[in-house]
Amino acid sequence: MNDDTIRLVTIGRIVRRRWRLLTVLALVGALVGYGTSLLFPPRYTTSASVLLPGAWEDRELLTQVEIATSSAVVDKAADTIHWPGVGKSELRDRVSAKAADGNIIKISGTADTPERAQQLSDQVARQFVTFAARVVDGNADPEAAEQREALQQTVVRTSRRITELADAADPGRTVEGVQARTELEKLRTTLQQAMTKLDQSDPAAGRANMVVMGPAARPTGEAPPTRLQLVAAGTVLFFLLGVIGHLTAARMSRRLRTQPEIAAALGSALLGTVDVPVERPSHGPGGPGPRARIRRLLGLDVRWDVPAPRVSGDEAGRQTRYRRVCARLRDRLPSPHRVLLVVPDGDEIARRAARQLVVEAGSDPLLRVVEVAVSRPTVPDRDDECGALVVLSGGRWTEGELEGVAEACADAGHEVVGVVLAGLVRALPARSADRPREAAAPVLAVGHDAKGSSR
Repeated sequence: MNDDTIRLVTIGRIVRRRWRLLTVLALVGALVGYGTSLLFPPRYTTSASVLLPGAWEDRELLTQVEIATSSAVVDKAADTIHWPGVGKSELRDRVSAKAADGNIIKISGTADTPERAQQLSDQVARQFVTFAARVVDGNADPEAAEQREALQQTVVRTSRRITELADAADPGRTVEGVQARTELEKLRTTLQQAMTKLDQSDPAAGRANMVVMGPAARPTGEAPPTRLQLVAAGTVLFFLLGVIGHLTAARMSRRLRTQPEIAAALGSALLGTVDVPVERPSHGPGGPGPRARIRRLLGLDVRWDVPAPRVSGDEAGRQTRYRRVCARLRDRLPSPHRVLLVVPDGDEIARRAARQLVVEAGSDPLLRVVEVAVSRPTVPDRDDECGALVVLSGGRWTEGELEGVAEACADAGHEVVGVVLAGLVRALPARSADRPREAAAPVLAVGHDAKGSSR
């Protein structure tokens, strides 16, 4: 299985086992997105197009874009529309422009209503055209304009003289007359074409004729981000943060999961693994308090970072595992066989496994159960026990916590003679075991009394 598959399986496990928490986080994200939308009023955006005749280079178009959003244009538009409570600087932030294909400048305006957005775009487009025309007229060379005017008058006089010469020539009576009239008409046509090309070649004459291509369309919907988009973004963001938080916690977790690591942290050998059937307590972990109820409501009482419980055999097979652990323990102990059974406080799986070990061991070895807080472990002083047996579940405790338990046992004079790992399994329908349940009941009562007396 490759890394990508493992990641997908891990994410799927998070979603399956933490769906309640992720749902609550998604709802919180939706509320945050809705609250954010209330802080920002809806905005509407529309655009007006301005056509720039003639040939324009890209850098010239970019210059016109900057002019369209300049303070000289926008401030003039602000003076014209005169919106109460809206300053010129704020209005400049609401106007944008960009160059489109075909020498078109799109001027966009954003406002709190569709009518104002349309009015702002149209007014800025008109002021842009007016400002551009004024700039072209102001930059025109007076001497060149006079020369062009004189040239036009000369062309008019020349055309008039050509007409007079054509009328004075022999009106088609001779071949020479016809040729003269034809040449004069060609000369008139050539002058008119030259004048037309001269007018077209003047950049100022063409670029001053910018055209607003109709009024801006009135917007029918809000500009993004809309309220629905903010709510959806908050939902997805908080959901992803929940998943990433679980992955980060698992990545940074120092809990020991493998059998060799746990045995090495406790400084002893592994005597075996035992199975504990899945069983939800009446109040769940943590008791019946409000905090425990909240954990159960959010699904935090179920571990997500451990594999799903495997299917176990019948009760006889599970009891066989316990008896084998007891047999290995007897082989490691001198007589009499009295052992202190150490269980980390809060490990419900280990607590149930310890109870079953007491039942299966009976009086050989005689087990005394004590629960030790891993934060500040304290183990009862040695009496007549010949060692301590640590029972715990995997993937729950760190190396430092287990080393603290081992040190507490050593301080109390107990040698850790073995480690037993308990794991959850899904039990099949019970069948008759080798030992009747009624025969084990008195021994279980003795184990409870011993446990109570040790506290």
